[in-house]
Amino acid sequence: MKIRIESATEKSAAIREKLIEDLGEQFGRETEEKLDSKKIIIAKSEIKNFGKADEVRNFPKGKLELVNVGGKTIGRAILRPGWKWSTSVKPIALTESCEAPHFQYHVSGVLKVKMDSGEEYELRAGDISMFSPGHDAWVVGDEPVVIVDFQGMVNYAKKNIH
Repeated sequence: MKIRIESATEKSAAIREKLIEDLGEQFGRETEEKLDSKKIIIAKSEIKNFGKADEVRNFPKGKLELVNVGGKTIGRAILRPGWKWSTSVKPIALTESCEAPHFQYHVSGVLKVKMDSGEEYELRAGDISMFSPGHDAWVVGDEPVVIVDFQGMVNYAKKNIH
């Protein structure tokens, strides 16, 4: 059976009805009542480009380009040879080590990360990493490091106002 939807309002209503039908079958009739009391949000399409970033933060031997998509902030860090968090960003952050949690895709270059607890990691193009707060990092070699971070860049390299 095909349903032709003419407007966004009709589309939202159709999606809501389908959700109620599907969830009601799985979880019982009370699902319909719960959905009635909740607002159903349908995300719109959105496209951003780091070349036209919403915000750019420059720091010694690097920069951070930030885009906001779907209510989330994603950052692309470009770190030149010689960049090290403890010498380039620490004077801005005013913390002993990087306090940002990271969930990153490594696009290019080699990045060494040393956790405050002593573990060390070397990350290369194609790697995906997740780090908790409490680390230092630096570029290894002569190739710039490019990282896309999906979690920890909202306050990265932002002047600490304590």
